[in-house]
Amino acid sequence: MWKSVKECLYILFGGLIFSVGINYFTIPNLLSEGGIIGLTVIAHYLFDLSPGMVNFVLNTVLVLIGYKFLEKRAILYTLFSIFSCSLFMYITEETGKRITDDPLLASIFAGLLVGGGLGIIFRAGGTSGGTTILAKLANQFLGWSMGKGILLIDIIVVAGSVFIIGLVKAMYTLIAVYIGAKVIDFIVDGLEEKVAVFIISNSPQLVLHRVTKNMSRGITVLEGRGGYTGDNKEVLYIVISRQEVVRLKNMISEIDEHAYVTVHHVQEVIGKGYKAS
Repeated sequence: MWKSVKECLYILFGGLIFSVGINYFTIPNLLSEGGIIGLTVIAHYLFDLSPGMVNFVLNTVLVLIGYKFLEKRAILYTLFSIFSCSLFMYITEETGKRITDDPLLASIFAGLLVGGGLGIIFRAGGTSGGTTILAKLANQFLGWSMGKGILLIDIIVVAGSVFIIGLVKAMYTLIAVYIGAKVIDFIVDGLEEKVAVFIISNSPQLVLHRVTKNMSRGITVLEGRGGYTGDNKEVLYIVISRQEVVRLKNMISEIDEHAYVTVHHVQEVIGKGYKAS
């Protein structure tokens, strides 16, 4: 129960940060955004419609269209995320003002705030609504990947905004969208970013013992064979946080300075795996 309440509070906080980015940096400087929020901003420029109301209507309609592609919990969190962003966008419409006349600064801070708000929402289990659902529909009927779908939708919206805000402002918008995407990745993955490490050593058992004891981490032992020598070797495999990589490499170097180590970014980790107590 408390976990759900905490997640809802995070979503509300994310919605507030998101709305500040839109109403204090994006709209006052005639910038745009990708996805549904981009359409919302363009509708405001063309017809002077309330961004909060337009965002709520567009996203709610898309949720109703694509509800069968989402789980019940995802639908509830998506609706709450839409409500949160739209509510704070509506509240901050009247107070929103241009903090800077520099379009570059505006695009940077728009990206930081919009991306930061969405990142907090995603971290809490919410979604941005419209773009995600459109990407799911494209995946279902056109066979596109989710990443490709979201990217193409954002590009189409930003490209379309050129006719409304001009080429230069659209270019600044791309800066904001890029920064926002990086901020989202940092918040969602952030300090908990995981990496996979493969270790080929002449002393695999010593490495295994040292890591298991000192890092309280389990290691998977894979059977390998040298392609040139034909010798059988034990290949050690472990998934750790990015912050633990230096410590692991130092341990390995102390045991076997000639060990072969590769580090790979891990997109997603499902399950907790083994961790020694």
